[in-house]
Order: sequence, then C-alpha cells, then structure tokens
Amino acid sequence: MAGWWPALSRAARRHPWPTNVLLYGSLFTAGDALQQRLQGGEADWRQTRRVATLVVTFHANFNYVWLGLLERALPAKLLCDQVVAAPIVISAFYAGMSILQEKDDIFLDLKQKFWNTYLSGLVYWPFVQLTNFSLVPVQWRTAYTGVCGFLWAIFICFSQQSGDGTLKSAFTIFRTKWTSAIEGFPEK
Repeated sequence: MAGWWPALSRAARRHPWPTNVLLYGSLFTAGDALQQRLQGGEADWRQTRRVATLVVTFHANFNYVWLGLLERALPAKLLCDQVVAAPIVISAFYAGMSILQEKDDIFLDLKQKFWNTYLSGLVYWPFVQLTNFSLVPVQWRTAYTGVCGFLWAIFICFSQQSGDGTLKSAFTIFRTKWTSAIEGFPEK
C-alpha cells in the first residue's frame, strides 16, 4: 500500500490532466454516493452514474483548464474564481443533471436553486481556493479541488435531488436523519 503515493505522484507529473480529472471525478462521484447513504435510502446507482458522467465530461475538465488559466493569466484568482467559474459550474451541474435525468424543463432546478447554491458556495469555496492558490503545488490543484469537492458534492447532489440549495436545508435533513437513527438504537 505504501507504493500508491509515489505512483500517483509520477502519474500527476507525467500525465497531469488525466490524473487530476480522474481523481476529481472519483471524489465527486463518491460524494454523491455518500450523500445518498447519509439520507438513509437505497443506493441509486443510475443517479451516481449521471453524476460521474457530468463530472468527468465537464466539471473536472473545466476545473483543470480553468485553474491553469487562472495560474497563468490572472492575479485576482480568488475573485475571478467566485465571480466567473462558480456560476458556470453551478449552472452546468443543475442543467446537466436535468438533461441526464430527461426532465421536461432542464432549467427548472437551475432557476429554483441557483442563487441559494451560489450563496452557499460563497461560504465554502473562497476558503478552499485561498488555500489552493497559496499552498497547493500547481500540478495538484485540480486534485485538491476534487478532495474539497467531495464535501461540496454531498451538498450539491442533495440539493439537486431534494434540497433547495441552502446549507440550512442540508443540515436540517441530515440532522433529522441522524437523530432518528440515534433514537432507534436500543438503550443499554
């Protein structure tokens, strides 16, 4: 097991794009699967495949290209990331998932949840990206974003399936589920 890190480091140096995309995609997809588990239902593998498809075909590639562009061209990385990239990826997520789910109105979730999700993201992503831009080596930035995206995926996948895009709705449902689970345990 100790040999996985050097192998991953070599892969990131030799093939940074596919390594970062696959790491990001795997972590984000795992976030969807965990979100489903936290809600206490059966695993919906079709939903997880949809998330994986969208994340690998768009989100991971967009992040890789976007972070490279920010590194080379823009001094105000954090501001540009939140003002330009965040609306694009939130919109692509809601519209893309609606397309993959074959919904009649592919923009309904986007219209209903965009602003709440964007504002929720402003609570989380600026701190993630501040760390990313100041401490993480360039070749690992997309992968690091994927690690942090794992937590975001739990939130945004929940929001897309049953939430309203607010942190409050996510915390409320998970607190309710966990409280019910704890109350169901027999006392000693």
